Amino acid sequence: MSKKRNNLLIAASGTGGHIFPALALSKKVEKDWNIYWLGVQQRLDSKIVPRKYNLLTLKLETPKRNIFILFKYLKILFSTFKILKIIKEKKINLVFTTGGYISAPTILAASLLKVPVIIHESNLIPGMVTKYFGFLCKFVLLGFKNTNSYLKNCKTIFTGTPLREEFYKINPLPKWVPKGKGPLLIVMGGSQGAKVINEIFCESLNFLLKENFRIVHIIGEYNLNKSVKIKSNNYVQKKFTNQIASLMQNCDLVISRSGAGTINELIQTGKPSILIPYPNSKNNHQEKNAMILSSIGGAILINQNKLSKVFFEETLKRIFKFQLKKGKPKFNNLDLMKENMKNLNYLKSKNEIKKLVNYFLKEF
Repeated sequence: MSKKRNNLLIAASGTGGHIFPALALSKKVEKDWNIYWLGVQQRLDSKIVPRKYNLLTLKLETPKRNIFILFKYLKILFSTFKILKIIKEKKINLVFTTGGYISAPTILAASLLKVPVIIHESNLIPGMVTKYFGFLCKFVLLGFKNTNSYLKNCKTIFTGTPLREEFYKINPLPKWVPKGKGPLLIVMGGSQGAKVINEIFCESLNFLLKENFRIVHIIGEYNLNKSVKIKSNNYVQKKFTNQIASLMQNCDLVISRSGAGTINELIQTGKPSILIPYPNSKNNHQEKNAMILSSIGGAILINQNKLSKVFFEETLKRIFKFQLKKGKPKFNNLDLMKENMKNLNYLKSKNEIKKLVNYFLKEF
């Protein structure tokens, strides 16, 4: 078997929710495959996809609801011809994709050339590409078992969602994190940041610091709040960090959006959370994702339209209400949330995806 023939095209672009599971898979199979990565210009791809994965980019725009949306969808579909050329030139034997608008033309191009496709769906409610193009794929891999009920015409396999390698190791708390005995909060809005979460949180900063919380606030690339000038050793603000695994493993509570990646990271680390779903997510999938954790008492779900400074602060007071036991605070509600998170161990990712990808090595 010539290794030159084992060429894998990964189509994953845009947000961390699409890119990070594909990166996790790439690391597992890179010894057996030559990897080419198909992304989109001026997106997160160029910043976090390693050079060794031969990043190829298309010039596409995210379809948004305006008078040009039909034109943008047509442009995405017409990119099928460019992808046909890439698959032929790179002699691609297998395509792995994680959904998102780049996946549709990639699946179409691969199908026309009879190249097998594996798609991974990490959300509970499948996205449009998985729903409408999944039947063209050899396998549709699922992050959650119940997603199967939405995909009757697809060959589905429950695998869980692969995470970055650091989530499977024990990591020390980064040195730049505030020191002290107060509870540690990690506040983040996903790879894109979350303006509303940032605003509400900043309004409550004085309350939080007065209550002796230690805070790491990840605001996103475009959400730097220059108006907030907090001089406190208990507060650190960052645009982005690649030490999320370390932070989540060592914190007391996560406050976040509820993309599929975040949900699976919370499951892996067993951390309680306050989840504020992005209200404009397609099929309201972020709220459905959040309900996986809130329904078993591992998270508190707050809809963005009900989010307010008062409600947010009252929720934190309730979670961190404590009793002194042998001179130390015992957070009964927080401890119960941690215990409830253990009930989701069965959803942790397995090595099944690597086996399925490498299965196609035998066919060349």
